[in-house]
Amino acid sequence: MRLLHTIIFCLAVSLSLASRSDDEDDSSADLPLDHVSFHHGAVIDRCKGIEFDAVAVNELGIPYFFKGDHLFKGFHGEAELSNETFAELDDHHHLGHVDAAFRMHSEDSPEHHDHQFFFLNDKVFSYYKHKLEPGYPKAISDMFPGIPERLDAAVECPKTDCQNDTVIFFKGDEIYHFDIKTKKVEQKKFKGMPTCTGAFHYMGHYYCFHGQNFSKFDPITGDVQGKYPKEIRDYFMRCKSFGDKKVEDHIERERCTRVHLDAITQEDDGDLYAFRGHHFLSVTGDKFHSDTIESAFKELHSEVDAVFSYQDHLYMIKDDQVYVYKVGTPHTHLEGYPKPLKAELGIEGPVDAAFVCADHHIAHIIKGQTIYDVDLKASPRVPVKEGPLTHFKKVDTAMCGPKGLTVVIGSHFYQFASPMQMITSKMIPEQKDVAKELFGCDH
Repeated sequence: MRLLHTIIFCLAVSLSLASRSDDEDDSSADLPLDHVSFHHGAVIDRCKGIEFDAVAVNELGIPYFFKGDHLFKGFHGEAELSNETFAELDDHHHLGHVDAAFRMHSEDSPEHHDHQFFFLNDKVFSYYKHKLEPGYPKAISDMFPGIPERLDAAVECPKTDCQNDTVIFFKGDEIYHFDIKTKKVEQKKFKGMPTCTGAFHYMGHYYCFHGQNFSKFDPITGDVQGKYPKEIRDYFMRCKSFGDKKVEDHIERERCTRVHLDAITQEDDGDLYAFRGHHFLSVTGDKFHSDTIESAFKELHSEVDAVFSYQDHLYMIKDDQVYVYKVGTPHTHLEGYPKPLKAELGIEGPVDAAFVCADHHIAHIIKGQTIYDVDLKASPRVPVKEGPLTHFKKVDTAMCGPKGLTVVIGSHFYQFASPMQMITSKMIPEQKDVAKELFGCDH
């Protein structure tokens, strides 16, 4: 029956296309992808910007991104119909969309471990190696009592991160922690976190997809730590317009974008490094260079939280780890790194910014609204509270250079003569534009 429907649909599309003149405008071509109704046979381009319906990894750790009746496998490649991999979804849902999905992780439930679960309206499907398990689909209330229908997102939380093996379900602003072993449900509200249309656990982190952006969150508290939201295509999609353009296009984008910086530093000789998403921008004199972080700092991959320069080395902080590179062509990753941030600098991560001023050996670290000093010549290194950050609620990044201290917030920056002036000054300096006045853009 499904084959007959497909043949009829294709004939109808062919007749429709034949009836259109070659120069007829397609009025839907300029619609945002979130508002286009995707149907069987439609072509979906993940690089145009998509709000995904669900995200989950398979038993091999490959992410599956669902949109309408289509599925993207991994970070690149064309869309395919979901029922080509999960045929029964079509039988029971007539090529509709998946509401939520996750991969089960539970040592206490070996019969479900590494199975993929999909939620459609009031039903749940369990697949293992792309085969539907006997007895499925089931009512959500039978498999996950206390969990509502028509979910927005779901993600697994192993007991290494949650107290017990847990599934976190999202519906609107309501969050449900479902204990897999006891089937107990704890209802929560994650204040400050966007409403998730998809969520997944990847490389030890938890991600909430919302619109064309994502935020990394704590699975217990829902706290979003770091510089979020960020653009999905900068991290989870390999798109030409976001990763493979010509060198000059890379440089133009990284210089002139209004997207906030993750980290920035300036060396004693004036060379500057700025990091944003998967990419970095370096400035030597009047020469600009841009590339992926992975190309020059392959151990980092992306998402640098803070970076500072000290004695011809770059100290790069990512989550609770420190990576150190000797500056050169190419940059040399020091043996023995990464090391825990706590062991290297005596402070718990994550941090917002870090900088060292010229001819000094003090690393100034901004965490929330507190500034800490770490003597880099001391052993062990112990952070000392320098003072409160009174002028700004949150700093994206900061650096010390010939012009003093530069504090970056969003697409603007502020300059102080020194860290002490930033702490004690009663006046906020003039707001300046990062793209125009820091990187020399003309727009």
